[in-house]
Amino acid sequence: MKDESYVKISEARAYLSILGEIRSRALFGGYSLSVDDTIFAMVAEGELYLRASEQSVDYFRKEKAPLLTWFKRGRQVSLNYYKVDEALWQNAPQLIELSLQALEGARLEKVQRACDRRLKDLPNISTGIENMLLMAGIHSVEQLYRVGAKRVWIRVRKVNRTASTRLLLALAGAISGQHEAALPKQTRRELLAWAAEHIAREARRSGS
Repeated sequence: MKDESYVKISEARAYLSILGEIRSRALFGGYSLSVDDTIFAMVAEGELYLRASEQSVDYFRKEKAPLLTWFKRGRQVSLNYYKVDEALWQNAPQLIELSLQALEGARLEKVQRACDRRLKDLPNISTGIENMLLMAGIHSVEQLYRVGAKRVWIRVRKVNRTASTRLLLALAGAISGQHEAALPKQTRRELLAWAAEHIAREARRSGS
């Protein structure tokens, strides 16, 4: 089945190349397909499943397409992905349209989740750090992403001069969705060098 799944992934990439660069990785006993880190489809046991969207769900239900299921701790769990049958697989325009709907729906949900999340829901952001960010005028996850780690850190330093370089690393990790210790070494070095230079400028200004 693994070989069949690899074949299906390759075929999906060729069929759906219009969506962009499609990447795959192991997930839930199968493989996820994503564009720009947004998952829109799954491949399991050699079959393609598209993520349901508001536009496509009626189509799949009308066609009585089965949902993707997997077993978690001995219990069967259904995921919001519908099987692409042979008729749909042979209908390239319809398949592309449904795949685009799946991708756009996943992107929209991703944005909505980001808007609904509190800052402390991000990696590295404790309640204490969230409070510092709020005091510095950073009130949402989207705002943190938009302003960026360096500028946010500078804002925090203006209201809390004890904010350390570790906070800068924590912010960079939060934005990239990982623990600060998992940041690439080159990124860490660049951020720490930049922070040291900024702190030195602060010291020179305060001493003048």
